[in-house]
Amino acid sequence: MLTRDTADTYLITAQEDRCAERAAVTIPATLRQAGGRGFASTVLDLSLAGFSAACPDRMLPGTVVWLTLPSLEALQAEVIWWDRAQVGCAFDRLLSPIVHDNIVLRYRSGVAVTARQALRRMPC
Repeated sequence: MLTRDTADTYLITAQEDRCAERAAVTIPATLRQAGGRGFASTVLDLSLAGFSAACPDRMLPGTVVWLTLPSLEALQAEVIWWDRAQVGCAFDRLLSPIVHDNIVLRYRSGVAVTARQALRRMPC
């Protein structure tokens, strides 16, 4: 849930993010509604402010969810929309650009790579 202190920063960045390229990715993940059991999902796109993921069960806007990506702690988010087995969520706290870039570098091709392989792909 957004707090008053972070709401303005978040909303400004979220609006800017709508104009920015969203990274198309294929990331195996676990998605869980607050108080519920997690289920396997796939993150389909990722930005600093949110993500979309496969979600066969309807989720209502405003629902709090937790997204767990490989090698990261669970990230809290809020459902913004659900349509045809896909959910769009806004992170409670913006992703660090460094974390975002590392995730995208690793999963953009749709194939997970090791950290060493990802480092080799980074520009000098």
